[in-house]
Amino acid sequence: MSTPRPLRSGSLRRRTIVSVLALVALLLVVLAVIVDIALGARLRGQIEDRLRDRAAATASLVGIVDDTDLADRLSAQGLAVRIDGAGGDSVVAGPSPDQLRTAPPGPPGGGPRGEAPPTSSPGAVTVTASELTGDADLVTLRSALSDGSTLTLTASAAGVGETLAQVRWIMAIASVGVLVLAAGAVILVVRATLRPLNDVSDVARAIGGGERDRRLRPTHPETEIGRVARALDDMLDDVVGAEVAARAAEERLRAFLSDAAHELRTPVAGIRAAADTLVRADLEGPERETLAAHVVREATRASRLVDDLLLMARVDRGLELALTETDLRDVVAAEAERARLVHPAMTVRTRIPDAAVRVAIDRDRIAQVLSNLVENAARATDGRGRVELGIRLSDAEIEVRVRDDGPGVPPEDRERIFDRLVRLEDARTANGGVGLGLPIARGIARVHGGDVECLPADAGAVFVLRLPWSATRPVSARDVRARPEVPRSPRP
Repeated sequence: MSTPRPLRSGSLRRRTIVSVLALVALLLVVLAVIVDIALGARLRGQIEDRLRDRAAATASLVGIVDDTDLADRLSAQGLAVRIDGAGGDSVVAGPSPDQLRTAPPGPPGGGPRGEAPPTSSPGAVTVTASELTGDADLVTLRSALSDGSTLTLTASAAGVGETLAQVRWIMAIASVGVLVLAAGAVILVVRATLRPLNDVSDVARAIGGGERDRRLRPTHPETEIGRVARALDDMLDDVVGAEVAARAAEERLRAFLSDAAHELRTPVAGIRAAADTLVRADLEGPERETLAAHVVREATRASRLVDDLLLMARVDRGLELALTETDLRDVVAAEAERARLVHPAMTVRTRIPDAAVRVAIDRDRIAQVLSNLVENAARATDGRGRVELGIRLSDAEIEVRVRDDGPGVPPEDRERIFDRLVRLEDARTANGGVGLGLPIARGIARVHGGDVECLPADAGAVFVLRLPWSATRPVSARDVRARPEVPRSPRP
């Protein structure tokens, strides 16, 4: 079995803040790159549009204005100009391309726009083809004119780089400011968001300190923190319930051991006193026999108590059953016969169906359950009352009821009598039990999947043994129930 990995318990607040700020920084970087690319393309496009305007204006003036004058006008706008005539002559004006690279940059859009190109007249020279070239510092437009000449205009693009550099600095400073503001806002938001986790830890510490009734009780249990809080509340309820149950079990165990010691002390003390008298006194005849009989009787009582305690322990540990398919009528009839023999002054009646009631049970254990219930009834009636054993059938289960005409059981004691070593006041007689018969009966019944309960009754007491039907049963419960139950008269 692999060792479970330890829980990663890094600071959730720190990780959340760092993650959000990293995401904001990434978005700012992406925004800065997009702005840089878009602005650079826009500025360079303005230079290219300016060169096209100048080329169109110059073409419309070819033949009207001297080439040298045209070149001077263009060079005055900060452009490098070269006009190659159709006859092979060339005119060059303005700074050279190398000078444009090293000269201080002008505005990205260039110098003044100059006059607008005049409206072309029929037969005027026009631009027939243009080609843009250049690099990061220069933009060159080479235009072929309709008269066969070529116009080459070169403008500096250094201003674009300077403008972009200024924008980058502005974006960087603004991004730092945004990150600072975002960090403050995120810290406040995360602190408020994670405050319920602090409440969870405070409640956990309070419960650990002894405040077992503290709970979170989330207002929105469907949220993430609400589900965690609700799960913690459920866990705390289970833990507190288990703690209460453990303490109650410990108290019951202590009371059980105390009562068991008290019950054992009485017969042991009697045996010790009788044995001491037999050893020290020189008794003969009836007195000696009386003391010997007392020793045997108390030893039997102690042995029965020890046997009951051991059986109760086996029931708690998990009693093993020897299940066999048995006719429950035979078990009830045999117990009724035993009760008539043991308590001849007690009237015992049975009400059982005519058809077989076959179930998978441990016959000896179920007989012990019925014996305990009948003996409980015999003690309640002082061995001279009326006791009835009856079988009732339903589709879900089988009931064996033991009814007596004794003083009955108060409603508040109908469940308490199944606790160990509990006896009602009116049952504390000299020959009464020790309070283990009913707990043993219930334990055996529950091992069978059933139960033993004390039912309300107008007179006397009614105890019911409930057993589930076996997996296969030859006669259905409806068929058996349809037959009348014939009461059997007790034997004289």
